[in-house]
Amino acid sequence: MTEHATTPSAFRFIDLFAGIGGFHATLAAYGGECQYAVEIDPHAAAVYERNWGRDPRGDITADANDGVMNVPAHDVLAAGLPCQPFSKSGAQRGMDETRGTLWFNTLRIVQEHHPAIVLIENVRNLAGPRHDHELKIIVRALREEGYRVSDAPAIFSPHLLPPTLGGRPQVRERVFITATYNPKGIGTDRPLPVATMADRFNGWGPADWDLDTHLPLDPDHHVQGCDLTAAERLWIDAWDDFVQVMWEEREGRRLPGFPIWADAWVDVDDLRIPADTPLWKRQHLTKNAVFYTEHKATLDRWAAKWGVFTDAFPPSRRKLEWQAQDTARLWDTVMHFRPSGIRAKRATYVPALVAITQTSIVGPRERRLSPREAARLQGLPDGFDFGDQPTSATYKQLGNGVNIGVVWHILRAHVNRDRDILKTTAKGRSVLAAVDGAPDAPDKVLAEMFPVKG
Repeated sequence: MTEHATTPSAFRFIDLFAGIGGFHATLAAYGGECQYAVEIDPHAAAVYERNWGRDPRGDITADANDGVMNVPAHDVLAAGLPCQPFSKSGAQRGMDETRGTLWFNTLRIVQEHHPAIVLIENVRNLAGPRHDHELKIIVRALREEGYRVSDAPAIFSPHLLPPTLGGRPQVRERVFITATYNPKGIGTDRPLPVATMADRFNGWGPADWDLDTHLPLDPDHHVQGCDLTAAERLWIDAWDDFVQVMWEEREGRRLPGFPIWADAWVDVDDLRIPADTPLWKRQHLTKNAVFYTEHKATLDRWAAKWGVFTDAFPPSRRKLEWQAQDTARLWDTVMHFRPSGIRAKRATYVPALVAITQTSIVGPRERRLSPREAARLQGLPDGFDFGDQPTSATYKQLGNGVNIGVVWHILRAHVNRDRDILKTTAKGRSVLAAVDGAPDAPDKVLAEMFPVKG
């Protein structure tokens, strides 16, 4: 357990579906005190307890149900709500339509305690057409309980925020439903969401990120559990040679933006595409044939040199998706091994962390992102303790977590939007005062809460 300095809490919060405590980190850095936390995954719960001194193992379906309320009063409700299916029949309204889902138990807590702010996070798809029904149920239920909430959720990513505001070089679009309890009924408008993917700050642009500088990357080229296999190095070395050969062959012109498929390299005159081939594939096959015909001699030498058409290269490793613009070498990019091929991007920001799979390969370090680097991408300080659990478990927990800088920004933006309402209740005033008195970013506060040991 990490020992934190004890100071009077500014407000009280609960942490539902808590994971390892991304919401907890944000709200504690704002000065809040956790009253209740729940997490079903035992490994994530163990990390939570180690760092926050509270065991979140429990069952919200037992603690918040008809006739039962074991969740204490609080000022802010934070929930990384699992997007469980809701009935789409539309035959019933309100609680009957959510019964049997975790939103039902969350709503029971809201009905019992009416926290000043409800802050719900979910994956990007919650705002998509397939889940429009679920989103409307949540918004409608909150309004029926007297909350001011936007029809559309906030959608935001940490790579949009500059480092000075807690941003991180990771594209991680997430949905946030934010609501303020409004017992006096101030205003009758339907507010806009508190953040969008079009937001920009202080002249900062996503292309301004540099992993080595801003994450920062650890200097080590060897990190246990993150090293590349001999086969992976072979694939990268081969395509790195391809990139450099093509820069010379094409006299400084960029590599093609379409996926390069070695298995589709045929002379244009020999190209035969079945009539039922989808348009997207037809276009890629045609472009690859034109590319091959233009550079046939060079590509044949390259493929023979590296054994590209041998068993050493499975079909998915005979493809390159180049999204690295003018980068000179593949080893200078950030890579992902995907079923669709090796995807290469500039070493500015990385794709979203996901549970276990497709961990980014950092070319300049010749390895995958380390667990500590992945934790930094989520805004966790270097003193945050994962214990001796396997690397795969840490990646999974981080991939399932919230980004701390984004939550910090979303809460501040929400408080600023609804401050006139928050002023009218004691719970609201406590949160408003905490946010107004906080720094622009949580990083320094969290570093002080979690000093690096040794």
